[in-house]
Amino acid sequence: AARMAAPTMEERKACWGARDEFWQCLDSHADDAAKCEKLRRAFESRCPQQWVKHFDKRRDFLKYKRKLETEGYIPPEAAGKS
Repeated sequence: AARMAAPTMEERKACWGARDEFWQCLDSHADDAAKCEKLRRAFESRCPQQWVKHFDKRRDFLKYKRKLETEGYIPPEAAGKS
């Protein structure tokens, strides 16, 4: 995979800001990505591709963790919907 130049602090801030807005939108719309499409595109355009992948995984992980905390253990086969 081609290594991107490390993003500048400004670019990182823009990326994190876009991610946070997108995640907030998902949170307030029960993860309905369709309602957050514009923010998703902003997120994708402001963040390196690798980061987008990483943050998507991270969000799934955080959601899964929160679910565990609120609902208890979920067998992997019930959760393995990626």
